[in-house]
Amino acid sequence: MIGGGVAGCSVAYHLARLGWTEVILVERHELTEGTTWHSAGFVGQLRSTVTQTKMIMYSAGLYPELARLTGLDPGWHGVGGLRLATTPERVEESLRLAGAGETYGLGLEVLSGAEAKERFPLLYADDVRAALWLPGDGWLDPALLARALAAGARKLGVRILTGTRVVGLDVAGGAITGVRLASGTEGAEDFEEWPVRAETVVVAAGAASGWVGRLAGVDIPVVPIKHQYVVTEPFGVPSSMPTVRDPDNIVYFREENGGILVGGYIRNPEIWSTAAPLEEPRTVFPPDMPKFQESWDSAVRRVPALAATRITKVVHGPEAFTPDGEFLLGETSVRGLWTAAGFCVHGLAAAGGVGKVMAEWIVDGSPEYDVFGMDLRRFGAHARSAAWSRAKALDSYSKYYDIVYPGEERTAARPLRRSPAWVRHAELGAVFGEKAGWERVNWFESNARPAAEPGLGHRPDGLEDRGLRRGGGDGRGVRPAGWAGRIWSPAVREECLATRDAAGLFDQTSFAKLEVAGAGALEGLQRACAGQLDRPVGSIVYTQLLNARGGVEADLTVTRLADDRFRLVTGTAFGVHDAAWLRGQGVDVRDVTSAHACYCLWGPRALDILGSVCGDDLTFGYLRAREISVGGVPVLAQRVTFVGEFGWELYCPSEYGLTLWDTLIAAGTPYGMRPAGYRAIDSMRLEKGYRVWGLDITPETTPYEAGLGFAVAGDKDFLGRAALDAAHRSADDRRTSAVPAASPKAPVPARSLFCLVLDDPRQVCLGGEPVRSGGLPASRVTSGGYGHRVDRSIAYAYLPRGTAPGDRVEVGVTGTWVGAAVAAEPLYDPSSERVRRLPPSSSA
Repeated sequence: MIGGGVAGCSVAYHLARLGWTEVILVERHELTEGTTWHSAGFVGQLRSTVTQTKMIMYSAGLYPELARLTGLDPGWHGVGGLRLATTPERVEESLRLAGAGETYGLGLEVLSGAEAKERFPLLYADDVRAALWLPGDGWLDPALLARALAAGARKLGVRILTGTRVVGLDVAGGAITGVRLASGTEGAEDFEEWPVRAETVVVAAGAASGWVGRLAGVDIPVVPIKHQYVVTEPFGVPSSMPTVRDPDNIVYFREENGGILVGGYIRNPEIWSTAAPLEEPRTVFPPDMPKFQESWDSAVRRVPALAATRITKVVHGPEAFTPDGEFLLGETSVRGLWTAAGFCVHGLAAAGGVGKVMAEWIVDGSPEYDVFGMDLRRFGAHARSAAWSRAKALDSYSKYYDIVYPGEERTAARPLRRSPAWVRHAELGAVFGEKAGWERVNWFESNARPAAEPGLGHRPDGLEDRGLRRGGGDGRGVRPAGWAGRIWSPAVREECLATRDAAGLFDQTSFAKLEVAGAGALEGLQRACAGQLDRPVGSIVYTQLLNARGGVEADLTVTRLADDRFRLVTGTAFGVHDAAWLRGQGVDVRDVTSAHACYCLWGPRALDILGSVCGDDLTFGYLRAREISVGGVPVLAQRVTFVGEFGWELYCPSEYGLTLWDTLIAAGTPYGMRPAGYRAIDSMRLEKGYRVWGLDITPETTPYEAGLGFAVAGDKDFLGRAALDAAHRSADDRRTSAVPAASPKAPVPARSLFCLVLDDPRQVCLGGEPVRSGGLPASRVTSGGYGHRVDRSIAYAYLPRGTAPGDRVEVGVTGTWVGAAVAAEPLYDPSSERVRRLPPSSSA
């Protein structure tokens, strides 16, 4: 364990608690003297993601345990917390947070400004429109917490070496083999250097983690940013004062020694550029009060008594920020070398949870919680660039207290990765989003106008007009209420309807593409994948990678290109993660993402369109792949869809990408085809009930719970099968003789993912909204949106066994409870005839 702050101490403690008996923690100074010591220590339990909140709630429960084990006070002050809202937009955000808080049982309240002032009388609250009161919040003394964790670790057998620095990391065969340590002053009599053999090493060195990682040739994109807070002289502030966050005014404060600690996230942060971060203990910078002036002025407005109070201490130290403001956890590209870094913003609050998930990950192979959003492998090779990491981290810091609307796109360090057809997208008025560094089309603003009827062609069911007129009036659609209508365009509806009635052309070049080939390829994938892959060449299999608990670690398609060669296609941001998972199962994987462009042609006119530029037989079946030529371009056509319409994913070598796009646009335009973007895909996949990994399915959910039992092979062994079989036996035990037995492949889990249709189509879910059943909290929305082909507001949520289509629930959308019906899925084309059957061809 490298680093003696809260991260290293927590991971060491939790490893020992799981039974590891040979854990060594090294710290070059004394404990906490790197980044931990100057933390302001705020603990706010309600965060923006499920996992963040769970980790902080776990941490809060850990402190009493530490006190009992060690007899030391971990420095916890459970005074509660206020989060103020002074604008209508912030009130909306607060109501959304309050809804999420209900699903965790946090017991929070939405207060008026006057009620907030009652909890902290020094507060000026005339402009406060609302405030969230979280009784479980508070603050920690960072040094006391780290020392309590360290004492707990020592009691469980962990050796802690202070005054010991790392001078080298030994790597052989792509794996860590040892650490070289030194103490004393180099060149002096007290200098000593010695090696330690280790197959597991955790880098938890705060702002110095990037430097340590480079000793092993690993990039850990930690960006040290200067952060200030001040402490005033005592002026009678009670120790029971709650913590206060005023995000509209980018300031936070709490009591300290009878005075107030004031901090804030400034708009013009500065990076700490140094070749040797944290070389000295308790690194601080000179005060920079001009930069802090905005935060101080905001604090004085909020607590007028501060105007007559003297500042007695300025703490200006380095914070270990990351490109997206989230932790960097998990195994690096060097096997056995792990990291627990990037403890910016809420690092101290979640320290216990970080130790828990890291220890489980190292010991058991996967943690209890879904930690992909914190996994180091969420970043690709571009994160090696210091310029990229710094630009993203500065942007993240400067906007930390800004309201982040779902679908909002930030522009820092863009564009970076671009499809061969990007230039054409720009010409067509594309509104771009970014994912994993890729520029992706959200929608084409040039599609905002309804298409002329003749260009749309005719729907096979003869209902040409119904979808355009129901709910949409003139076909432009109705802007959703609230947050869902903020980042919105009628173009999305037009793209959905064009795909339904004619065809849509989607650029999905950003798909992560992996290849597994050679002797043992099939056997390795069979062990790793839950689906049956031993199918004829040209077959496409939809499958999942499961962990030992049966949770879904990845969701992908596998195409058999030859007896000993397979191509795996997964989500844009998941390639590094999925490849690493497979390598951990002994599968040799090659990332070929950049080698291939991918365009998806979907819709009832797709056969006519592709047939006009391709002389090959295109009538091969669903979930089959074939090599064809489109114009002069060699293409692998895969008959698969994520929107519920007939068509193909068309892969070509990247150098042909622009030519293929131009060829398809020219061929499809006369048939009413429109280029389309990811917002349309998301709308249409909701109508078909297609799951999204990271939202509807995660490492915490099984295929059976997610309604994906059909993708689980019953005739082979694979990682996770034992857990699924145990769950199946448990489900069998729960059945009574009055209930018909389910198929062995379809156990009845305690909860299942259900489709909900909201009564008010203008109320659109964005994910995370609370769901009540019978007036009681039951679940939260995993994903939601508007289905333009069915004109319904759709959401998905896990609900308990016994729930059935027709049941009623309520969904909390920005403080408003909306009735919803549990619906049979899929809502669109329930027989999937549009996907599986060849559409009628006007040219036939």
